[in-house]
Amino acid sequence: MSNSAEFVRLLEIGRPPNIQKLFPNSHALLVSGKVIDRAMIAKGGAMTIAANARSTFVVRGALQAAQRANSAIIIEIARSEGGTNAYCPVSLWNMATVVDSICNQLGITIPVAIHADHFGIKKESDIDLARVEIASIFDAGITSIAVDASHMEDDKNLLANIELNACIPGWAGLETEVGEIKGTLGLSTVDDASFLIKGLNAHGICPDWIALNNGSVHGLEASGQGIQVELTADIHRALAPYGTSGAQHGTSGNSSERLRAICKKTATTKANVATALQMVSWGIEVNDDGNAISDASGRFVKIPGEGVSEEMWKQMVSYADDKGWKGGDYKKLNLPFENSLCSQEKEIRDRMCKRVEDFVYNMLVNVFSAEGTADLAKQAILEAGSYDLGSKVGRIEDPADWTKEKIVARAAELDSDKGPEGDFDD
Repeated sequence: MSNSAEFVRLLEIGRPPNIQKLFPNSHALLVSGKVIDRAMIAKGGAMTIAANARSTFVVRGALQAAQRANSAIIIEIARSEGGTNAYCPVSLWNMATVVDSICNQLGITIPVAIHADHFGIKKESDIDLARVEIASIFDAGITSIAVDASHMEDDKNLLANIELNACIPGWAGLETEVGEIKGTLGLSTVDDASFLIKGLNAHGICPDWIALNNGSVHGLEASGQGIQVELTADIHRALAPYGTSGAQHGTSGNSSERLRAICKKTATTKANVATALQMVSWGIEVNDDGNAISDASGRFVKIPGEGVSEEMWKQMVSYADDKGWKGGDYKKLNLPFENSLCSQEKEIRDRMCKRVEDFVYNMLVNVFSAEGTADLAKQAILEAGSYDLGSKVGRIEDPADWTKEKIVARAAELDSDKGPEGDFDD
């Protein structure tokens, strides 16, 4: 396929300008996030994995799985993970280069979006720096972004999204968020989600995705509560006229049954998976839900002969112990150990990637129903004749009803009980 006339045409018209400029001779089909969303919609009842690129091993395994499943895929990193205070080796500024290189090396031909997840705005004074950083990450090959100002009040969230939209190319995939991720506390509602999407629409902004607080958590889901499917479906139905798909955060640890329900009963097309992939690559035992298994002392269970070498795992555990890291803090091992992991024998490196590949392949094919969506994504590009698929809908709301003053007044009428502060970062 990589040398076919059709694929050459896809490379010519399907790659956004920043990707063309950065990688003029590449055979990797890096595309806008819009392309991935449209492919899932075209198939119906499907979502793809947004694989969190905490290490190059995860990236490699996820890409191999997507190629095997003939599925479109998203590779992402959050600002907290890969920003200026990164704890991961893959960053917002090198992720596109890493993905492009691996795609060319492995002959990956499925469409891949490069997503800046949770580009967090915690207060209004963050906006000026965000303008500069957003421009810089698109210069570095980002093709999709999640502007996450959900930490702030509803009016400030909306106004921050409006203000920063000028920094985002119109062709790029766009995600917005309402309600911080904090489990069952402060759940998103139809009203607050509609407020955000309607206000954006009035200003000519039509996000491809919205992320909700629908009961998910980041990291390991231990409560058994998990994603609230019916709440998600209700909100998505209310947003249907605005063409907004769902982005599901906190997927790790939710049962396959619940994730299949998200696929079939909601408008979700993007499912973030981070912690499970990290653990799988290291060789940690996980249950069917992707939750890491711990022993009686609370330590993760490492499977002999899987993932990293036994000696390497001892070093990682010792390093974490010295730092006082437990549970979710193990994510901080990614940056200091990336080069050590790369220095292992090829057999070990390969089995790390293979474990991720098998896990992601199963998710894409048997849970997310994403098999075959690579062809649908390619078809969308060819039919549009462009890397820019445009918005799914036009302006519906009257801008006169959504001035700054009216936004503030409308927000004051919403239920302001958002619960305690949530897990904002990743």
